[in-house]
Amino acid sequence: MEPATPTAAEQPTTPLRTVVVASAAGTAFEWYDFFVYGSLTSIFAAKFFNAAEIGETNATLATLAVFAAGLFFRPLGALIFGRMGDRFGRKGAFLATVIIMGGTTFAIGLLPDSKELMGFSAIALVLLRILQGMAIGGEYGGAAIYVAEHCQPHHRGESTAWIQASAAFGLLGALAMVVATRAGLGEEQFIAWGWRIPFLASAILVGISIWMRLRLHESPEFEKMKAEGTVSRAPYAEVFLKWENLRLVLLSIFAFLMAQGAIWWCAFSYTQIFLERFMKLPGIWGNILLMGATIASIPLYVFFGWLSDRVGRKPVLIFGMTLSVVAMIPAFQAFSAGANGPLLQAQKEQPVIIHADPASCSFQFDLLGGRKYETGCDIARSYLTNAGVGFTIKPEAAGSPTSLQIGETSEARVSATDGRGLDKAALADHTKALNGTIGAALAAAGYPTPIHAPQSVAEFSAQADTFNWPLIVGGFLALVIAATALYGPMAATLVELFPTRVRYTALSVPYHIGVGWVGGFMPMTAFAIATATGDVFAGLWYPVVFGIIGIVTCLFLYPETKGRALT
Repeated sequence: MEPATPTAAEQPTTPLRTVVVASAAGTAFEWYDFFVYGSLTSIFAAKFFNAAEIGETNATLATLAVFAAGLFFRPLGALIFGRMGDRFGRKGAFLATVIIMGGTTFAIGLLPDSKELMGFSAIALVLLRILQGMAIGGEYGGAAIYVAEHCQPHHRGESTAWIQASAAFGLLGALAMVVATRAGLGEEQFIAWGWRIPFLASAILVGISIWMRLRLHESPEFEKMKAEGTVSRAPYAEVFLKWENLRLVLLSIFAFLMAQGAIWWCAFSYTQIFLERFMKLPGIWGNILLMGATIASIPLYVFFGWLSDRVGRKPVLIFGMTLSVVAMIPAFQAFSAGANGPLLQAQKEQPVIIHADPASCSFQFDLLGGRKYETGCDIARSYLTNAGVGFTIKPEAAGSPTSLQIGETSEARVSATDGRGLDKAALADHTKALNGTIGAALAAAGYPTPIHAPQSVAEFSAQADTFNWPLIVGGFLALVIAATALYGPMAATLVELFPTRVRYTALSVPYHIGVGWVGGFMPMTAFAIATATGDVFAGLWYPVVFGIIGIVTCLFLYPETKGRALT
């Protein structure tokens, strides 16, 4: 005789502690896989995008564009795995995502160094990052919903905040692995081949994650729907063709998801790029400072999730966005001054002014390397950007020669002659000579030489003694508090906003549009704005603008969701 099928009430359940640990750990492992790439931007620029051919600035932009490509495809993953989660269950969907993520990360570690600008390795890297983005697109919604559908309403913010904190655990794990490998092998060996180790290590993490998630039972809310026969058969139609659901999707995007994406990625990704490329800080110091910020963020996610259970989701979200808008630029100025005060001081006392015909100054964003930077203006701007030196352009009459003035009262000029009409070899020699002239003029004006990567404990200590630690800590802490206040209560807010029948799809798609698209393109866009304007802080208006949009929308249009029943 066949045993009776258990009812929804008789279905086995998983203890909440196990639910939270397994969900958060799996999500942390996936974030580890995703963040390892972002921690090694400078290496990928050199290995896969031929910096010698297209220049360091464009190679960095290309590397950031590939990072953004993974985030661009996150909504597609949200659609695929969201439908799977709403139709067939939460558990299976986010089990599939961790397998895809682990496999693609391991594969990146096996890619050969690219010998061509758009060779096999570069193309394969783009495709693997796209698969990673799709996997993350399905992971977050499943984990957040699974935890929320297991816990009590008055603990929902605190419990789901561990899913938010899992991003910090993943980033911390990625940074720790990179720093440990760098320190163990030395910078030369790490750049040569050791960078692969953090990617190959993902095979161990994915095995642990699969084992943990196989032990979980299905969400009780989904089992109840299945028993009652109310599982959605057309999640896409219900979410995007019914105004009551589509309205909530649009509202969540504008009220806080776009702001969260821009602010979080600025705090935990762009800061390292900014310090390395503009403040000329060695990569290992960027890793260490970001690790410190990430460690500080972990308890703050849970605190702000807990706080939202007490005072409501809206006040906490608005506080995070407001703090970010007010503190964003001052925070970057503070930790920049703390990390490389002499460089900022030199720029303040001896600002660089490029006198040029505006027509000779092109927008330097050429990922395919087809454009030649041969005018005096373009060569000078490229050198200054790579040197981390800000500049302003003073328009001159059409056809005027380009020259550099270092110091507002200086009458001396550095002539930046054109290289137009020269062949490739001659243009390279001309560029090298002009760069040397500009570098010598900067040094004579008191600009410091770049800080070099420390090779010993003594050198580490010597460099640390030059830092203004209160400025560094204060700047990073302001960014961390703003980002965690906005991100901590977000999972609970989104789960409470959407109906159970289509929650996986309705939650995942807007999350990954706001966080994936707006946030994912933040580092690349901010870097491009800074290099185009000559103002290293100009790119920070990107998160500030989205923060202002979020504050206004959330304050006047978004409903409070704290304590809502999920059924």
